Amino acid sequence: MPAEVKICGLSTPEMVDAALAAGADYVGLVFYPRSPRNVTLDRAADLARRARGRARVVALVVDAEDGFLKEIAARVDPDLIQAHGGETPARVAEISRLTGKPVIKAIRVKDQADIAAAAAYCEAASLIMYDAKAPEKLGNALPGGNGHAFDWGLLEGEERPAFMLAGGLNPANVAEAIRVTGAPIVDVSSGVETAPGIKDAGLIRKFIEAAKRPR
Repeated sequence: MPAEVKICGLSTPEMVDAALAAGADYVGLVFYPRSPRNVTLDRAADLARRARGRARVVALVVDAEDGFLKEIAARVDPDLIQAHGGETPARVAEISRLTGKPVIKAIRVKDQADIAAAAAYCEAASLIMYDAKAPEKLGNALPGGNGHAFDWGLLEGEERPAFMLAGGLNPANVAEAIRVTGAPIVDVSSGVETAPGIKDAGLIRKFIEAAKRPR
């Protein structure tokens, strides 16, 4: 089966439409003020309505407070919440309870110990996302969307529950990333941008084509 694709950090109707037209399975909306991809609740609600029924809507949060999570659930009504901060397994379970939504937990990966740490989240989270840990020398790094990849070989050759792969993916390397890791779902943000937060319809199309190309 071809991999499913999540286009994250969408912030305009035009780019949501481009992602949907290209065959995206998930659209990601970012709720994190430091990110150039951050959207307001009003904008997110409009974008979610545009995607509803055509792709699953994912709300990305970073160590969000209870009140904000409830607002996102009520006003945006995403299909899933993506916890992309330092949330513990207990907090992930609480986010799911508060919002009534399944949770994707992002695990930032540098080495095998980070891969192993994901096991603690398997009961609380519906999906694990393996993302790249930002290099220490990278100033003002964001929790995700930094354009860096980790060693995909860390995921090679081991049976694991369904997961998502992120971190430094782009149209040129996504097919190889899927081949190495067996990822059933891939996530891209900066890899389909011309500048931070500025998505490109052509790059989105090329990414999805490469990810879904028969192998």
